[in-house]
Amino acid sequence: MFGLLIDTEICYKHIREIVAKAASYNNFVRVDMEDSQCVDLEIDLYRKLKAEFPKNVGLVVQAYLKRTLPDLKALLDIHSDEIPLNYRLCKGIYVEPAEIAYKKYEEVNLHFIEDLDFMFANKVYPAIATHDKNLVDASYELIEKYEVTKEKYEFQMLYGVTPELRKSILDKGHIMRVYVPYGKQWFAYSTRRLKENPKMAWLIIKALFVRG
Repeated sequence: MFGLLIDTEICYKHIREIVAKAASYNNFVRVDMEDSQCVDLEIDLYRKLKAEFPKNVGLVVQAYLKRTLPDLKALLDIHSDEIPLNYRLCKGIYVEPAEIAYKKYEEVNLHFIEDLDFMFANKVYPAIATHDKNLVDASYELIEKYEVTKEKYEFQMLYGVTPELRKSILDKGHIMRVYVPYGKQWFAYSTRRLKENPKMAWLIIKALFVRG
Protein backbone atom coordinates (compact mmCIF):
# COMPACT_ATOMS: atom_id res chain seq x y z
CA MET A 1 0.00 0.00 0.00
CA PHE A 2 1.71 3.15 -1.27
CA GLY A 3 5.14 1.77 -0.34
CA LEU A 4 4.32 1.25 3.34
CA LEU A 5 7.25 -1.09 3.90
CA ILE A 6 9.63 1.20 2.03
CA ASP A 7 8.92 4.61 3.54
CA THR A 8 6.10 5.10 6.03
CA GLU A 9 6.11 8.90 5.75
CA ILE A 10 5.76 8.86 1.97
CA CYS A 11 3.00 6.29 2.32
CA TYR A 12 1.25 8.52 4.84
CA LYS A 13 1.47 11.56 2.57
CA HIS A 14 -0.07 9.65 -0.33
CA ILE A 15 -2.96 8.20 1.62
CA ARG A 16 -3.53 11.45 3.51
CA GLU A 17 -4.04 13.20 0.18
CA ILE A 18 -6.74 10.66 -0.72
CA VAL A 19 -8.47 10.91 2.65
CA ALA A 20 -8.37 14.71 2.54
CA LYS A 21 -10.02 14.66 -0.89
CA ALA A 22 -12.67 12.23 0.36
CA ALA A 23 -13.29 14.43 3.42
CA SER A 24 -13.82 17.46 1.15
CA TYR A 25 -16.76 15.56 -0.35
CA ASN A 26 -17.93 14.25 3.04
CA ASN A 27 -16.89 10.79 1.90
CA PHE A 28 -15.02 7.91 3.51
CA VAL A 29 -11.83 5.89 2.97
CA ARG A 30 -10.94 2.60 4.63
CA VAL A 31 -7.32 1.63 5.27
CA ASP A 32 -6.95 -1.96 4.05
CA MET A 33 -5.02 -4.51 6.10
CA GLU A 34 -2.12 -6.41 4.58
CA ASP A 35 -0.19 -9.34 6.07
CA SER A 36 1.04 -9.49 9.67
CA GLN A 37 4.25 -7.51 9.11
CA CYS A 38 2.11 -4.48 8.26
CA VAL A 39 -0.41 -4.54 11.10
CA ASP A 40 1.37 -2.20 13.54
CA LEU A 41 2.33 0.19 10.74
CA GLU A 42 -1.24 0.35 9.46
CA ILE A 43 -2.71 0.86 12.91
CA ASP A 44 -0.29 3.77 13.42
CA LEU A 45 -1.30 5.12 10.02
CA TYR A 46 -4.96 4.83 10.95
CA ARG A 47 -4.44 6.64 14.24
CA LYS A 48 -2.74 9.58 12.50
CA LEU A 49 -5.44 9.83 9.84
CA LYS A 50 -8.32 9.54 12.29
CA ALA A 51 -6.87 12.30 14.46
CA GLU A 52 -7.13 14.69 11.51
CA PHE A 53 -10.16 13.22 9.73
CA PRO A 54 -12.21 11.58 12.51
CA LYS A 55 -15.34 10.97 10.41
CA ASN A 56 -13.70 10.03 7.14
CA VAL A 57 -11.44 7.03 7.74
CA GLY A 58 -11.82 3.43 8.88
CA LEU A 59 -9.69 0.32 9.21
CA VAL A 60 -9.83 -3.35 8.23
CA VAL A 61 -9.25 -5.96 10.94
CA GLN A 62 -8.76 -9.70 10.47
CA ALA A 63 -10.45 -12.18 12.79
CA TYR A 64 -7.94 -14.97 12.24
CA LEU A 65 -5.06 -13.02 13.79
CA LYS A 66 -4.66 -13.80 17.48
CA ARG A 67 -3.79 -10.17 18.19
CA THR A 68 -7.01 -8.68 16.79
CA LEU A 69 -9.14 -8.51 19.94
CA PRO A 70 -6.31 -6.93 21.98
CA ASP A 71 -5.84 -4.43 19.14
CA LEU A 72 -9.54 -3.58 19.23
CA LYS A 73 -9.35 -3.00 22.98
CA ALA A 74 -6.23 -0.83 22.63
CA LEU A 75 -7.88 1.39 20.02
CA LEU A 76 -10.82 2.28 22.25
CA ASP A 77 -8.84 5.31 23.43
CA ILE A 78 -9.78 7.04 20.14
CA HIS A 79 -13.40 5.88 20.19
CA SER A 80 -16.46 7.88 21.21
CA ASP A 81 -20.23 7.49 20.87
CA GLU A 82 -20.32 10.69 18.80
CA ILE A 83 -17.55 9.62 16.39
CA PRO A 84 -17.32 5.83 16.68
CA LEU A 85 -14.51 3.70 15.37
CA ASN A 86 -15.38 2.11 12.04
CA TYR A 87 -13.98 -1.31 11.18
CA ARG A 88 -14.34 -3.74 8.33
CA LEU A 89 -14.24 -7.14 10.03
CA CYS A 90 -13.15 -10.00 7.77
CA LYS A 91 -11.71 -13.46 8.35
CA GLY A 92 -8.32 -12.69 6.77
CA ILE A 93 -6.76 -14.18 3.63
CA TYR A 94 -2.99 -14.15 4.12
CA VAL A 95 -1.12 -17.34 4.88
CA GLU A 96 0.27 -16.79 8.39
CA PRO A 97 2.04 -19.11 10.86
CA ALA A 98 -0.02 -20.89 13.52
CA GLU A 99 1.82 -18.94 16.23
CA ILE A 100 0.01 -15.77 15.28
CA ALA A 101 -3.10 -16.91 13.43
CA TYR A 102 -5.99 -19.29 13.98
CA LYS A 103 -6.08 -21.97 11.30
CA LYS A 104 -9.22 -24.03 11.77
CA TYR A 105 -12.54 -22.90 10.29
CA GLU A 106 -14.33 -23.21 13.63
CA GLU A 107 -11.63 -21.22 15.45
CA VAL A 108 -11.67 -18.39 12.93
CA ASN A 109 -15.45 -18.18 13.03
CA LEU A 110 -15.47 -18.22 16.83
CA HIS A 111 -13.10 -15.26 16.98
CA PHE A 112 -14.93 -13.41 14.20
CA ILE A 113 -18.06 -13.59 16.36
CA GLU A 114 -16.06 -12.63 19.48
CA ASP A 115 -14.66 -9.56 17.71
CA LEU A 116 -18.08 -8.56 16.40
CA ASP A 117 -19.61 -9.00 19.87
CA PHE A 118 -16.92 -6.68 21.27
CA MET A 119 -17.69 -4.06 18.61
CA PHE A 120 -21.42 -4.09 19.26
CA ALA A 121 -20.91 -4.06 23.03
CA ASN A 122 -18.75 -0.94 22.72
CA LYS A 123 -20.88 0.78 20.05
CA VAL A 124 -18.18 0.51 17.39
CA TYR A 125 -19.48 0.60 13.79
CA PRO A 126 -18.75 -2.78 12.17
CA ALA A 127 -18.77 -3.57 8.47
CA ILE A 128 -19.44 -7.31 8.57
CA ALA A 129 -17.48 -8.66 5.61
CA THR A 130 -18.34 -12.30 5.03
CA HIS A 131 -19.87 -14.77 2.58
CA ASP A 132 -20.25 -17.37 5.33
CA LYS A 133 -23.91 -18.00 6.13
CA ASN A 134 -23.01 -19.25 9.61
CA LEU A 135 -21.39 -15.89 10.37
CA VAL A 136 -24.31 -13.99 8.85
CA ASP A 137 -26.73 -15.90 11.10
CA ALA A 138 -24.50 -15.28 14.14
CA SER A 139 -24.42 -11.59 13.23
CA TYR A 140 -28.21 -11.48 13.22
CA GLU A 141 -28.20 -12.90 16.76
CA LEU A 142 -25.76 -10.26 17.99
CA ILE A 143 -27.71 -7.47 16.30
CA GLU A 144 -30.81 -8.65 18.14
CA LYS A 145 -28.90 -9.15 21.42
CA TYR A 146 -27.60 -5.57 21.45
CA GLU A 147 -30.70 -4.07 19.76
CA VAL A 148 -28.48 -2.39 17.17
CA THR A 149 -30.31 -0.08 14.79
CA LYS A 150 -29.65 -0.61 11.07
CA GLU A 151 -27.67 2.60 10.53
CA LYS A 152 -25.00 1.47 13.00
CA TYR A 153 -23.59 -1.46 11.02
CA GLU A 154 -23.48 -2.88 7.51
CA PHE A 155 -22.74 -6.12 5.70
CA GLN A 156 -20.14 -6.31 2.94
CA MET A 157 -19.57 -8.78 0.12
CA LEU A 158 -17.57 -9.14 -3.07
CA TYR A 159 -19.42 -8.62 -6.33
CA GLY A 160 -20.60 -11.88 -7.87
CA VAL A 161 -20.03 -14.04 -4.78
CA THR A 162 -23.01 -15.68 -2.96
CA PRO A 163 -25.64 -13.46 -4.65
CA GLU A 164 -28.56 -15.33 -3.09
CA LEU A 165 -27.18 -14.86 0.41
CA ARG A 166 -26.62 -11.19 -0.37
CA LYS A 167 -30.23 -10.87 -1.53
CA SER A 168 -31.51 -12.53 1.63
CA ILE A 169 -29.62 -10.01 3.76
CA LEU A 170 -31.04 -7.12 1.76
CA ASP A 171 -34.54 -8.59 1.93
CA LYS A 172 -34.29 -8.41 5.72
CA GLY A 173 -33.61 -4.67 5.44
CA HIS A 174 -29.91 -4.63 6.31
CA ILE A 175 -27.43 -2.28 4.64
CA MET A 176 -25.13 -4.01 2.17
CA ARG A 177 -21.97 -2.66 0.53
CA VAL A 178 -20.66 -4.56 -2.50
CA TYR A 179 -16.93 -4.41 -3.30
CA VAL A 180 -15.92 -4.26 -6.96
CA PRO A 181 -12.28 -4.22 -8.18
CA TYR A 182 -11.99 -1.49 -10.80
CA GLY A 183 -9.46 0.53 -12.78
CA LYS A 184 -6.73 -0.44 -15.19
CA GLN A 185 -5.02 -2.73 -12.68
CA TRP A 186 -8.09 -4.71 -11.65
CA PHE A 187 -6.76 -7.98 -13.08
CA ALA A 188 -3.35 -7.58 -11.46
CA TYR A 189 -5.06 -6.84 -8.15
CA SER A 190 -7.25 -9.94 -8.41
CA THR A 191 -4.40 -12.28 -9.35
CA ARG A 192 -2.26 -10.88 -6.52
CA ARG A 193 -5.01 -11.77 -4.08
CA LEU A 194 -5.09 -15.31 -5.47
CA LYS A 195 -1.33 -15.65 -5.06
CA GLU A 196 -1.59 -14.48 -1.46
CA ASN A 197 -4.14 -17.17 -0.71
CA PRO A 198 -4.80 -19.82 -3.40
CA LYS A 199 -7.78 -21.08 -1.39
CA MET A 200 -9.69 -18.06 -2.70
CA ALA A 201 -9.72 -19.71 -6.14
CA TRP A 202 -12.24 -22.25 -4.88
CA LEU A 203 -14.52 -19.46 -3.64
CA ILE A 204 -14.41 -17.80 -7.06
CA ILE A 205 -15.01 -21.05 -8.96
CA LYS A 206 -17.89 -21.91 -6.65
CA ALA A 207 -19.43 -18.47 -7.24
CA LEU A 208 -19.41 -19.12 -10.99
CA PHE A 209 -21.47 -22.29 -10.71
CA VAL A 210 -23.34 -22.21 -7.41
CA ARG A 211 -25.90 -19.62 -6.41
CA GLY A 212 -26.44 -18.90 -2.75
